[in-house]
Amino acid sequence: MVLNGGDILLVTRAASVQFTKPIRFRVIRDVTDAATFDGWRWVDGYELGAKGEAVRRRRIFVQSKGLRVERRAVGDGRARLPAR
Repeated sequence: MVLNGGDILLVTRAASVQFTKPIRFRVIRDVTDAATFDGWRWVDGYELGAKGEAVRRRRIFVQSKGLRVERRAVGDGRARLPAR
């Protein structure tokens, strides 16, 4: 799976046991220069709050197969979230 800056992910326990409570995560970059185990990856980005605002910058270590892309970034790199 290719991740691009601005993509919004839903990160759950399927991606890593540390995510017992799912989070929404906006990708800054897929960290490709860090050593990992097969099927795992490091991703830099922002944990998103209930209104879609960035609440904390993080680097997460997750299984690729457990990630769910909620929304792909549009042309300018910013993801559009649905109005609530």
